[in-house]
Amino acid sequence: MTLSGVLYALSDPLRLSIVKSLATQGEQPCGAFGLSVAKSTASHHFRVLRETGVIRMKPEGTQHINSLRREDLDSRFPGLLDAILQASEPV
Repeated sequence: MTLSGVLYALSDPLRLSIVKSLATQGEQPCGAFGLSVAKSTASHHFRVLRETGVIRMKPEGTQHINSLRREDLDSRFPGLLDAILQASEPV
């Protein structure tokens, strides 16, 4: 998990919306986000988040359950995730 990787992953509005949803609602399957993009595009965004260490994905039956790696992010980069989430809120 690198700072540049995490910042890159959170720089995309769609990926940021996924992270916001996980931060407020907890773990969710991929289909619960209601993304208005092609399945391949959604898969790409989930892969970027997973490979940069922002989320964890675990298979559960026929679904993949996503969870935010908040503890890992907070221990490695204290306050970063909260600052990004707060900065992205509408004024």
